[in-house]
Amino acid sequence: MTITQSTRKFFAIASLMMAIGISIGAFGAHGLQPYLDEYGTTIYNKGVNYWFYNTLGLFSITFIHQLAPHSTKITKGFYLIIAGTLIFSTSLFILALTHIKIFGAITPIGGTFMIIGWILCMVAMIKDI
Repeated sequence: MTITQSTRKFFAIASLMMAIGISIGAFGAHGLQPYLDEYGTTIYNKGVNYWFYNTLGLFSITFIHQLAPHSTKITKGFYLIIAGTLIFSTSLFILALTHIKIFGAITPIGGTFMIIGWILCMVAMIKDI
């Protein structure tokens, strides 16, 4: 089986997201520990957890993409999940550090992008593969 160029790109992006997730988690656990109160730590960890959950999902989408490399639903879903993860987790990281509540109001936008991305991938599995 030959791996498509777009599947290679998906795998590279998912790998980068994982490396960033590990870095963000380690930075929060070690570098930010003196600056985060209990509330901030809980919020920050939630952002890290969702980053990891969705990144692991990106790897599974990468393998599914290999089965249907021309599925626009999978491609759109993949990128929506990335955008959603970035918005969701980053807003939580900023909220944890600043306690500025408006960042908590941005979080659902990222969550919505993630949900739509996952639904697109589900539809692709049903219709395109």
